[in-house]
Amino acid sequence: MVAKRLIALDVLRGLTIALMIMVNNPGSWSYVYPPLRHAKWHGCTPTDLVFPFFLFIVGVSMWFSFKKYGEGLTKSGLLKVLKRFLVIFLLGLFLNAFPKFNFEHLRFFGVLQRIAIAYAIGAILCMQFNYKQLFTVFVVILAGYWGLLYFGGSGSGDVYSLTSNVVGKVDLLLFGENHIYKGFGIPFDPEGLLSAIPSVATVILGYFTGRIIENSNEVIVAIKNMIKYGVTIAIVGWFWGYLFPINKPLWTSSYVLYTGGLAMLFLAFLLWIIDVKKMSNWSKPFIHFGTNPLFIFVFSGIYVKTIIYLVKLTNSEGEIVTGYSYLYTHIFVPIAGNMNGSLLFALSHIIFFWLLTYILYRKKIFIKI
Repeated sequence: MVAKRLIALDVLRGLTIALMIMVNNPGSWSYVYPPLRHAKWHGCTPTDLVFPFFLFIVGVSMWFSFKKYGEGLTKSGLLKVLKRFLVIFLLGLFLNAFPKFNFEHLRFFGVLQRIAIAYAIGAILCMQFNYKQLFTVFVVILAGYWGLLYFGGSGSGDVYSLTSNVVGKVDLLLFGENHIYKGFGIPFDPEGLLSAIPSVATVILGYFTGRIIENSNEVIVAIKNMIKYGVTIAIVGWFWGYLFPINKPLWTSSYVLYTGGLAMLFLAFLLWIIDVKKMSNWSKPFIHFGTNPLFIFVFSGIYVKTIIYLVKLTNSEGEIVTGYSYLYTHIFVPIAGNMNGSLLFALSHIIFFWLLTYILYRKKIFIKI
């Protein structure tokens, strides 16, 4: 397949960022439709596909971008990777700290930190090893992580449970509970250090997909190959899930394969729609999102925290509420009710952030992070 900018990849990237914004910003967490929630622990909802899809895209992009650095791990390539790792990781820390900057209880990890780690380690591995060596590394990561969780879990019960898994215990030991996410009711970080290891495999799977696309002499051949491998990988992940549960917070090896296979299939579908059927007009808003993905994700996080912590308004009952709560209860609930109002709140913010990306796109402003 002739090497060119993959519009389908830009669309998938933009679609993923738009969905990230949507699932992170309902009007109220008490009113969210089930597909827009993460699985409580084991399992996989459509929302659980968003993050691995993004890391998969990172891997596909790496295949096409790393050629300029030559064969192997070069000094210039390594420096670029490390610089980008540092920028993304520090932005993640800033987003966690903003606007209170309480460093005593600063969460060390998060979505951007996971992206930074998975990108950096994945990039170094992909530049250092050839295809066959990299495949061996991929298998070792998945099998090794399974063994680590199986033998590292504590207690006589489920070694993959929230309270018994080794992932949370390692994070707690290294960083202390003040610096770990507590949204599960106990200190456990779904983007912690140990679970970053298998997320590297998600990036590598995307890298393999980039190779499949370029080494296919026609688009339709690439699509057929991606369907073949995507179905196989997803099925293997599904069946492995009976032994090693599909679990996003632990980023289990079965989760890597299942979501990676689905990502490959979805990219194949977009290639078919856009490159084969030439149906691309619908995709323009997602192309706009996809040209400034990390910038708009960071900006959306700052915006949301600003209207939660810094904007205070008086509601109709005379109570002081956050700007976020005021928007939901006084604008969207009267229009559509609690549940649909919460959804409309999220959708309206996608439109708001799209307008910003559209302006940047028209002005040819592409903020590289």
